[in-house]
Amino acid sequence: MSTLAVPVPASLDGVRVDRSVALLADLSRSTVERLVAAGKVSVDGVPVLARSRVLRTGELLEVDLEDPRRSQIPEADESVSFSVVHEDDDVVVVDKPAGLVVHPGAGHRSGTLVNGLLARYPELADLLDTTAVEPDRPGIVHRLDRGTSGLLVVARTPVAYDSLVAQLTARTVSRRYRALLVGTLASDEGVVDAPIGRSESAPTRMAVSRKGKPAVTRYRVVARSEEPVATTLVEATLETGRTHQIRVHLAAIGHPVAGDTVYGRGRVDGPSGLARPFLHARLLGFDHPVTGDRVEWTSPLPADLVAVLAELGFPSGG
Repeated sequence: MSTLAVPVPASLDGVRVDRSVALLADLSRSTVERLVAAGKVSVDGVPVLARSRVLRTGELLEVDLEDPRRSQIPEADESVSFSVVHEDDDVVVVDKPAGLVVHPGAGHRSGTLVNGLLARYPELADLLDTTAVEPDRPGIVHRLDRGTSGLLVVARTPVAYDSLVAQLTARTVSRRYRALLVGTLASDEGVVDAPIGRSESAPTRMAVSRKGKPAVTRYRVVARSEEPVATTLVEATLETGRTHQIRVHLAAIGHPVAGDTVYGRGRVDGPSGLARPFLHARLLGFDHPVTGDRVEWTSPLPADLVAVLAELGFPSGG
């Protein structure tokens, strides 16, 4: 635990305590706000109750610099298995296996990708000191569903985190998925532009909703098969990143992702033997946060999905 203890200089006379602490400790205003709320900032031995409190020259300003969110950081777990396809000082690109939850949440407090990342990259915990990242997801800028395999990027530094979040917001991150859909799509390509929000009838699910947030998914048919069941293999491209977006959008046009028991609406005409949704994040590209170079990675379909395609007569590997 580190503590900042300094007499208020004349240059900060009349300045708000949150701005002063941010300047003296090189912290974000949001971090200072959390420290004040947790009683970690005091003046002349008295905890500051309001971040708008004005300082006076000569007062003793003390700050416990340990972010209260650190107590909420998940435990590192070396047993969590995942593949790293790229790492440098700023970013890590992970190839996530199906079945692995990205970060702790209800029903999954341990054994997540974040637990494994903290074991391999303990410095991720330091991001809490300089970014607004949630304590249970340090470095995580986007996620994949538990049943989805493939690529995602993790930020190792505040600069990388801010850059990647900005790129996601600006829709300049390339994210392409392989998905096998139930039924035969008539058109070779298309766009689903429909807002997504929480389902009013089932709050744990998402749905196309007028009250939702804008969401755009593009798709292109890769191949079709009619035997033993009608299926269509597509490449889906995300322009936005809403929860369950591809699964919700493609189900909304009548062609749910094969193996999706949540959004498949009870359809049983998809291929047998699928233990999870046939959805794989195969391509990820973005501007490197430090060099500015455009970087891109691809991930081959995992063995379980290749086996399904072989059973349906699709070209090897999709």
